[in-house]
Amino acid sequence: MNGLGIVLNTQTCRRLERLARQEEDGGMRTRLLIIIHAARGWTRKAIAAAVCCSERTVGRVCGRWRAEGQAGLVDRREDNGPTLADEAFERVVREVISHRSTEYGHSRPTWTLRLIVRTAAELTGRTVSTSTMSRLLGRIGARWGRPKPLAPCPWAKRAIATRINRIRRLTGSLPAGEVAVWEDEADIDLNPRIGPDWMLSGTQRTVMTPGKNRKRYIAGAMDDATGALVWAWGEKKATGLFIDLLKKLLTVYASKEMIHVILDNFKIHSSKRLKAWLAEHGSRLRFHFLPPYCPDDNRIERGVWRDMHQNVTYNHQHQTLDEICGAVTQYLRSRNCQARRKAA
Repeated sequence: MNGLGIVLNTQTCRRLERLARQEEDGGMRTRLLIIIHAARGWTRKAIAAAVCCSERTVGRVCGRWRAEGQAGLVDRREDNGPTLADEAFERVVREVISHRSTEYGHSRPTWTLRLIVRTAAELTGRTVSTSTMSRLLGRIGARWGRPKPLAPCPWAKRAIATRINRIRRLTGSLPAGEVAVWEDEADIDLNPRIGPDWMLSGTQRTVMTPGKNRKRYIAGAMDDATGALVWAWGEKKATGLFIDLLKKLLTVYASKEMIHVILDNFKIHSSKRLKAWLAEHGSRLRFHFLPPYCPDDNRIERGVWRDMHQNVTYNHQHQTLDEICGAVTQYLRSRNCQARRKAA
């Protein structure tokens, strides 16, 4: 005997098993499974491990069954009174987390569950538990993410909009003999970038770093129409790297009369060495500069580099720079194959 005092005949066990399979409410399904396992003679510890609850919960559910039968398994939270986290409360929470915590007088610059609970209580007079707040945040689609650093653009908003619209008109009305590409450079570090990952409760995955960091640089140009990428590697993020990419573009798009390169204002894109090279080889190249400090407007930043880091460089375990660069190259080749299949 397991000391839980649950005795059921075969017919009742089968009925509860059918109910558990059909039950959509996770809480009720868990309580049904507790009773089924207890009737089979499982111990509290084994049941708790099987249904992912505490041994205390197992004892409480079995006690409710002994006292009331199946009716004792019904969720009793409906007797708690009106729901605190109703639609009005939800709207307040949405408004709270759409602003910074310091805007509500807090010294801590980031939100925590307890801080959100406290702020919402001050605004509504309702205090909920952190677990309730966690469920509410999930329900409204809030996420725990990393803010993105930005630098202020010195241009006026109207000037930014004018430049971006001009580039959009360009890419939307290119003649058959011309192509537009989005250009940018990325750093590839030997030391892995640390990114989020799923882990079991109470554990933390470790990422070993080689120690002293080393870098290599990649310059890429993404075809606006197909999404395919042309890239070049370099030991330094210098004019030579950018020129190597332009040489590849002239080769890859040899049949095109004009190659429009959309790029940022990084200094290697306007150096004296580059201007001298363009004077001799750049008759089929035309540059279109984005507003300064506007990385989100460069499609290659969003469409290639971000995914590349998430799929290759985050938490990587490569021991040499050649290994990580090889993994990046393999990823980009695979990405190009997918882009060409979609464009076909």
